[in-house]
Amino acid sequence: MAYLVPSEFVTKMVDAGESKIYMSTRDTIIRAFMAGAILNLAAVFAVTVATQTGSPIFGAILFPVGFCMLYLLGYDLLTGVFVLTPLALIDKRPGVTVRGILRNWGWVFTGNFLGSLTVAVLMGIVFTFGFSSAPSKVGEAMAHIGESRTVGYAAHGAAGWLTIFVRGVLCNWMVSTGVVGAMISTSVTGKIAAMWMPIMLFFGMGFEHSVVNMFLFPTGLMMGGNFTLMDYLLWNEIPVVLGNLVGGLAFTGLTLYTTHIKTAPKRTFN
Repeated sequence: MAYLVPSEFVTKMVDAGESKIYMSTRDTIIRAFMAGAILNLAAVFAVTVATQTGSPIFGAILFPVGFCMLYLLGYDLLTGVFVLTPLALIDKRPGVTVRGILRNWGWVFTGNFLGSLTVAVLMGIVFTFGFSSAPSKVGEAMAHIGESRTVGYAAHGAAGWLTIFVRGVLCNWMVSTGVVGAMISTSVTGKIAAMWMPIMLFFGMGFEHSVVNMFLFPTGLMMGGNFTLMDYLLWNEIPVVLGNLVGGLAFTGLTLYTTHIKTAPKRTFN
């Protein structure tokens, strides 16, 4: 499957991070919008399969189809740029600054959220016949997910906040491994195989992904979930974003960079 060893693909990780920092605002938002939309269409697919079969594992097995599609098309998730862009700063690439990294994160977050919200509204129409009837079984499942992953954590206080933060850490440890997986092979088959495994693991284990949650919780509110927007922000999105940042950078980006960059091919600048 045209496998690349870590000493080869670690340089590709840094190159990718650098290119994202210099990407135009327009392209950054468009790519992030499409990434959020495609990922969450796959989330609908996974929840639908799990609801129809009564077995969540089938949803987890199939969910990575969305992740594979969006990365093969060159779109960007917040969880991915959390890992790649700081490496360009650590590698001292010319012109790369903290401000440039934060700018990229901000626009990717915005694009992911807009794409996720768009799919939430469209699927809300599907689940309720244009908001004219009660939600379908899948819509009801979305509402219950929103409740369990907000007020369910809030019931445990600080321990609940810590738990959801750790679930965010574990999530992007796996998701960012999937991002790197797209660089491990030069063949489409190899890329898909390397991405599929960690993404299936994260979804099957119920870890918390900030971009998936940008869809799940607005949808849950529209479907009548018993939680508020503030519940979503304080007891889900904020700790999950922080956990995703720590998990992806600490357990994937920095570990691969630190241990393999010295044996990677050297890049020269003119």
